[in-house]
Amino acid sequence: MLRKTFLTFIFAILSSTIFAQSARQDSTETSFNPVSLDFTDNLLSFAGDHLHLRYRSGGTSKKGFDCSGFVRYCFNHFGMLLPHGSAAQGTLGSEILKDATIPGDLIFFKGHNSRSKRIGHVGIVTEVTDNYIKFIHSAWNGGIRYDYLESDYYRKRFMGIKRVIGIMDATSKKTGSKKK
Repeated sequence: MLRKTFLTFIFAILSSTIFAQSARQDSTETSFNPVSLDFTDNLLSFAGDHLHLRYRSGGTSKKGFDCSGFVRYCFNHFGMLLPHGSAAQGTLGSEILKDATIPGDLIFFKGHNSRSKRIGHVGIVTEVTDNYIKFIHSAWNGGIRYDYLESDYYRKRFMGIKRVIGIMDATSKKTGSKKK
């Protein structure tokens, strides 16, 4: 019995070592794998490095970002090409229910007019708990900052959540984009 337990233990260690080596080899042969937690952690860290940069209508650089320009800039840094425009970004990926949201998902809102039926704003989900969904975005009244879906302003304008991480990776590979 002891021998059988010992052999099972050794087999488990060898299997995990082989799997880890295989995963490392796969990640060096292809572009950055967005399905991994590392991608999401790196994306959110990179986005957070831009806190307090100013809002700029149509902006796509550190001189100033609009909401979709900021999201596009962050994803493009890791080789995922997204269009500029919150409505265009809203056509990508798979729709996700609020209770299935994870960090890295895109969150969409109406613009200033809460009665509109069109997407006018986008952010990147950074944290999800039972009580709130936190996201980072470029807001016209504060630049790059964190906000919460549960605040009155955003709750009234919420339109949906989309997952592009993992889905858009195949498109990025087909177009030949690489991690920068």
